[in-house]
Amino acid sequence: MRELGARLAKLLRPGDLVLLAGELGAGKTTLARGLGEGLGVRGAVTSPTFVIARVHPSLTGGPALVHVDAYRLGGGLEEMDDLDLDVSLPESVVVVEWGEGKVEELSEDRLHVRIDRSVGAGADPAAHSYEVDDVREVTVTGVGERWAGEDLTGLG
Repeated sequence: MRELGARLAKLLRPGDLVLLAGELGAGKTTLARGLGEGLGVRGAVTSPTFVIARVHPSLTGGPALVHVDAYRLGGGLEEMDDLDLDVSLPESVVVVEWGEGKVEELSEDRLHVRIDRSVGAGADPAAHSYEVDDVREVTVTGVGERWAGEDLTGLG
């Protein structure tokens, strides 16, 4: 997932909105960590569950990474207003975990990344102990004009 994030980062530019979806433990935060590495941002990209959002400024002159975890937010965009994501979006890459149904109104152009995990017979999901057969299937879907010409097939 980290490698995928680093590859995806090469396609991103200021103003991009990325929504990450998948069950708990699917790898959303790990993918966001790879995005941060690929974008060359400052600070460790960790789960912002309790602070809701973290801003990671660029160390390379590129866009900042705004990493949001909307898991604990129940409402739609109104509840997200206090985060000022609409202000951050034009000059940053905004990545929102658990954002489906909550932040789509921020931009007509966005990237949806769906991570599905199929756990093999040798894994114990309750113990978070996964073996080699813990496989993720990733679907990357671009919405809007921004993504119309991008080839996303090699990412998923």
